[in-house]
Amino acid sequence: MAEIDLFLPEWDANEVHGVVLDAKPERALAAALGAPAAPDAIVRLLLRLRGLPWRGTIEELLLGMGFETLARKPGEVVFGAAGKPWQPGGRVGPFTLASPGTVRIAANFRVEPLPGPRTRLSTETRISGVDEEARRAFRRYWRLVGPFSALIRRRWLAGVRRSLAA
Repeated sequence: MAEIDLFLPEWDANEVHGVVLDAKPERALAAALGAPAAPDAIVRLLLRLRGLPWRGTIEELLLGMGFETLARKPGEVVFGAAGKPWQPGGRVGPFTLASPGTVRIAANFRVEPLPGPRTRLSTETRISGVDEEARRAFRRYWRLVGPFSALIRRRWLAGVRRSLAA
């Protein structure tokens, strides 16, 4: 069972992306968390358009956005937050403080050992509305933002792959 399942076992929206790396699991997970938040000009632009800091690491970006570390195990790190990300300047806060009209968000980085010195690194994001009002508002927002969110995560994983190959 993945750690993320303990925090958000049911969700209204999710995305999963993964990559196979020539690295041991602990090295792959450390590389993901320590990777640049904006590994290229496209991600930098997307973060800036959202008003997010693009300097620093992925972990620093998530924590700076208001996410908190929910679990840190050798094979997985889970971040969580709650709020109304669809509102202008939509900050998020502690996962446990979800209230009516908000969503809970859980995001992880997980590693799975493969034969040889290879590892599957994945990131999953799950979103769950506290109530129907939040679900409707989030779905409208996600139709616009979801593809860009997926693009950022895929580019993060490609950046980790490049950094480990260097």
